[in-house]
Amino acid sequence: MTELPALDPALLDPPAAVPAETEAVPGGVITRRAASQAFTVHLENYEGPFDLLLGLISKHQLDITEIALAKVTDEFMVHLRAIRESQAELDLGQTSEFLLVAATLLDLKAARLLPTSREDDEEDLALIEARDLLFARLLQYRAFKEVAGRFAAELSRSARMTPRQAGLEPQLASLLPELVITITPEQLAMIAARALTPREEPTVGLAHLHAPTVSVVEQAGIVAERLREHGSASFRTLVRDADSTLVVVARFLALLELFREQAVTFEQPEALGELTVRWVGAQDGDVQVSDEFDEADLERPAPEQETPAGAAAEDTLAGTTPEQDDAGPRPVEAGDPR
Repeated sequence: MTELPALDPALLDPPAAVPAETEAVPGGVITRRAASQAFTVHLENYEGPFDLLLGLISKHQLDITEIALAKVTDEFMVHLRAIRESQAELDLGQTSEFLLVAATLLDLKAARLLPTSREDDEEDLALIEARDLLFARLLQYRAFKEVAGRFAAELSRSARMTPRQAGLEPQLASLLPELVITITPEQLAMIAARALTPREEPTVGLAHLHAPTVSVVEQAGIVAERLREHGSASFRTLVRDADSTLVVVARFLALLELFREQAVTFEQPEALGELTVRWVGAQDGDVQVSDEFDEADLERPAPEQETPAGAAAEDTLAGTTPEQDDAGPRPVEAGDPR
């Protein structure tokens, strides 16, 4: 069991008492202060402010197991009823403080009464000791309460201040340096025109972007021609002459399109093993595949009118032709005078 450090008495002392008048209430156990309506408990082993009760328990001057929390709650309800009967304004802050302190006392009492498991490590129990946690919560409560009081005092003090509305006194105004204008009216007009001219909206340059240079439809024709010639081939063989990753990806997508058209089948004896592609479609005619992977639905020439497979791949990898470059629009970067 971890020993708690001694609390600063200044933290545990209740606020300075104000002149109060005692008013009898049913049961004669509640004392209501006319100025602050402070809640005071009267028990067999304790009598005083409620928030001080938690401080005394944390200093081991009172045993939490001997405090009747039910009686404290009943007294607070009588206290609230007395405030309501006197038509006084209910202090929500005091009610919140009571709930916080009462919940802390309840947790502390439960931690003392409930048995603890002996199988747990004593060092781990010391880190999560309920008393230590509640003690830290008490210090937080006191710190927040003190800071709130300081804020209230500063707000009250600043409310009594009025800003100066008059100008500087003559003896102080004479100390200011003389304003000297060093620019001409033309320069001032240029500065004003530059400041008032709307700025151009920033744009993102698109020069680093490009359209897909490899067509899935064209690669599907190349793959179909090779499979018709050899009957079957491994995927490694089909992409052996690929000059870039884009060509490999395009041929893989082309195989998926051919598989969807039931023109090829896949064989893979083991997971992550060699993938064999077998042609099961027609031996002649055009291969119709979807062009959803291409940016535009362009008309493609028939397979017999196409260039050889190797030349088609080189043209595809080379990108657009010079005629297409001259005719097509070019992206305009930010800052381009056009």
